[in-house]
Amino acid sequence: MSEPAKQNAARAAVDLVEDGMRLGLGTGSTAEFMLRALGERVRAGLRVSGVPTSARSADLARGLGIPITSLETTPELDLAIDGADEFDPALNLIKGGGGALLREKIVAACAARFVVIVDASKRVRRLGAFPLPVEIIAMAAAPLSRRIAALGAEVSLRLGRDGRPFVSDEGHQILDCAFAEIADPSALAARLDAMPGVVEHGLFCGMADLVLVGAEDRVERLER
Repeated sequence: MSEPAKQNAARAAVDLVEDGMRLGLGTGSTAEFMLRALGERVRAGLRVSGVPTSARSADLARGLGIPITSLETTPELDLAIDGADEFDPALNLIKGGGGALLREKIVAACAARFVVIVDASKRVRRLGAFPLPVEIIAMAAAPLSRRIAALGAEVSLRLGRDGRPFVSDEGHQILDCAFAEIADPSALAARLDAMPGVVEHGLFCGMADLVLVGAEDRVERLER
């Protein structure tokens, strides 16, 4: 995704922000452009507060002067803005490539409106080309790997740059599950939800209200 396309999608999302809004602040490269655009508006006088979906986004928001809050203080949000790794024609998503899927899903579920910022490369006929992240309790890694593999996925434990298992902001490990194609995202989500040891997964089914698809010269709006 080119930087102009990222910026166009991000700015289109920030244009939706109104004075006094309580926001969910996403994580990832496109979300960083959103935070920078939001910071510009805050410095120009916009009054908002935001719940970050990761420690990285929280640090960036603070540095840009965006007031930070928490779900404990602000449990209901007006608007959440975040990226995605894939989206299908029904606006179902795969998220979690950056490892923040648990917080991302919690924050999106607390928002009256969930807006997703992507580029056309994220559009797929069916989800699954991007490996599905599944956040898990560490002791369940081996049995869950076998159970998910039995559903047709190639499963690998995500590793950090140090070669050790990646640990999310909430202290969990992540399995990356390559299904190639997911025929029924909702059905797979239900099967994963039922597996003991699964904390959360990166299937966001029926959650996105608006997907903004950035290009270098325009932004396409897809509404659910």
